[in-house]
Amino acid sequence: MKIAFTVFALATAIACEVAPPGATELSPDEFLKSLPANALVLDVRTAEEFASRHVPGAVNISHNELASRIEELGADTSKPVVVYCERGGRAGKAATVLLEAGFSDVRHLAGDMSEWRSKGRAMETSASLDTRSLRR
Repeated sequence: MKIAFTVFALATAIACEVAPPGATELSPDEFLKSLPANALVLDVRTAEEFASRHVPGAVNISHNELASRIEELGADTSKPVVVYCERGGRAGKAATVLLEAGFSDVRHLAGDMSEWRSKGRAMETSASLDTRSLRR
């Protein structure tokens, strides 16, 4: 039982920290130093999680709504999209949705919100931001 749990925990940790094929890992330091001005930062946690604290400038579409709301991200599928969740699982699923929808520059914020928070990085609190303004 202990061995099975250890294997499960290790597999989960690995799965949560690796970008899906086609997406690029982006460290928090790289995010802060070299994020392109036109990049979209997408928090795919729940609206409640987002409202409590999120990366500054992020917009929120829950991972389980992303496929049906993809048009809210706008028509420019070449713009960089940085996706994150709490620990990586939902971000990986969202990155796959983005890639399948034709987004060509999908990046995963390594460590997700849990690492961002643990490093004491700046955070915002607010209601979900309206994504309709992204459709320009």
